[in-house]
Amino acid sequence: MFKVFLSVLILSFSFLSQCYAVEEKALDSYAWDFGRVKQGELLKHNFVLKNELKTVLNIKDVNTSCGCTVSKVKKKTLLPGEDTLIEVRFNTKGYSGRVTQYIYVHTDNLDNPVIRYIIKADVVK
Repeated sequence: MFKVFLSVLILSFSFLSQCYAVEEKALDSYAWDFGRVKQGELLKHNFVLKNELKTVLNIKDVNTSCGCTVSKVKKKTLLPGEDTLIEVRFNTKGYSGRVTQYIYVHTDNLDNPVIRYIIKADVVK
């Protein structure tokens, strides 16, 4: 009986720790933490950019803080209320330790011309 109880307890903690780890990854809608990854992995994440304005939003350009990070936009002209995916890929080859990369989305919004997204990872060999 004790072994059954212990097994159930261990499985419960295992399940809870996995749920907690998933919640920790989405820091907010502008940041993503991949957590612990192996060096050489190609990491991918999609951010959602929604036009909250009452006018059309045009995406002029997207660039990143490093050549190891590539980003592209599915749709460059967003009507009010529309959204698009910002696809981000990060090649961890040659990195180790805590890494932070930035993605800059340049728009024609005069109040917020640059939207910054952040990706993070703990790269291990």
